[in-house]
Amino acid sequence: MSERGDPAEPLSHGVETDEDIVLEQAETGLDEDDRLRPEFLSAVLDAVEEGDNETARDLVSPLHPADIADLLELTPSERRGDVAAALGDLVGAEVLSELNDYVRDDLIGALAPEQVAEFAAELDTDDAVAIIEDMEEADQQAVLEAMEPEDRAAIESALSYPEESAGRLMQRDLVAVPEHMTVGQVIDYLRDNADLTRDFWEIYVVDAAHRPIGYCQLSWILTCPRGISMLDLMKREQTLIPVDMDQEEVALRFQKYALISAAVVDSAGRLVGMITVDDVVHIISEEAGEDILRLSGAGEGDINQPILMTVRTRLVWLVVNLGTAMIAASVVGLFERTIEHLAMLAALMGIVSGMGGNAGTQTLAVMVRAIATNQVTSSNTLRMIVREFRIAATNGSVLGFLIGIGSYLVYGQLGLSLVFAAAILINNMVAGLAGVLIPVTLDRSNIDPAVSSAVFVTMMTDSLGFFTFLGLATLFLT
Repeated sequence: MSERGDPAEPLSHGVETDEDIVLEQAETGLDEDDRLRPEFLSAVLDAVEEGDNETARDLVSPLHPADIADLLELTPSERRGDVAAALGDLVGAEVLSELNDYVRDDLIGALAPEQVAEFAAELDTDDAVAIIEDMEEADQQAVLEAMEPEDRAAIESALSYPEESAGRLMQRDLVAVPEHMTVGQVIDYLRDNADLTRDFWEIYVVDAAHRPIGYCQLSWILTCPRGISMLDLMKREQTLIPVDMDQEEVALRFQKYALISAAVVDSAGRLVGMITVDDVVHIISEEAGEDILRLSGAGEGDINQPILMTVRTRLVWLVVNLGTAMIAASVVGLFERTIEHLAMLAALMGIVSGMGGNAGTQTLAVMVRAIATNQVTSSNTLRMIVREFRIAATNGSVLGFLIGIGSYLVYGQLGLSLVFAAAILINNMVAGLAGVLIPVTLDRSNIDPAVSSAVFVTMMTDSLGFFTFLGLATLFLT
């Protein structure tokens, strides 16, 4: 068969065939930021709506599984099932593992247990667990019963560990060799065993009790003479991950020690799995996003989350904020006569609380991140408190000076300007202390500081800001 452009093959003279158009659309499906183009998504949806499943498949087939997952997530929920059905086996195990949790649950709910079991068998254990763990118990059991005994045992073992633990995150497909082997024997072992995983960078060396005593990078083995003993080649210092360690702590260890993979051990120190950096990258992103959203009270913040669930999550924190606002309002009520005497205080007191709230939020964000990354310990907590207090006092002094001058130019009252400046300074210092002490206290009480710190810090800066400003005004201006 002659190639395109061969003189033996007649040219189209600029006339594009349907096949050419499909290929061109597929090639331009992603923009320069590797996001699906709106016109590409529309072309796929239009093809499915017209019943032209072949065109839809031709458009989507060149895409990476992660991009196919993006396509399904961008599809309106009411049309998602039709698109998945039209794409057929293009929506495979790898695509399911890349999908948003809520979207994946919708699609899996429409599949038979045998189909889910087939998908799970094609994935690493950690990815299969991610698909199965959120299913209803009856559906989960049906899927497990449809799996091969070996795959089922691996999934059930992983599900026995706590959620968001290393046991759920690890994969069991790894390469471990006994300590008595030589480099040549290891190479022969890798070549002769077709059932071994092909995705590995390190080989673990274990003793007779299957406890890891060291590891070798694959490059070391490939560049060493065959007669070298694994005991002489391996590196004995290694970072071992307990099977029940929280996934956030796992991510911190990978980040701290620049790990590519790490062995996971049970309570007896036996090797039971490994965690790779690709899983940890996902966890780092997930945990960081959770903390940011919790600080704002927005829950998971997932755009695919059902509306009623989102409303319920946000409404809880809005009601809590309403309560703290009522507390701040009650403080204002204590100084009703002062405000009646100096009406301009009503316009200025919002500035005091607002500036304090912004300062508190800045400090809080820094502290929550520091706590999450283990930068705050019992040995440096006092130093952190002093540091943030000094920063707050400095910022408060500068802001107080500027606001004092500004209010004097506007109102021409020296006493009011001094009270205004003093209130700004004091509330900034309160904000600095609250932004440090509240998350640290919650963390020491085993409460996630990202969940409720913002509410308490806001209550402190609003209430004490109003109290300080109106109290000083009562003492010196009335």
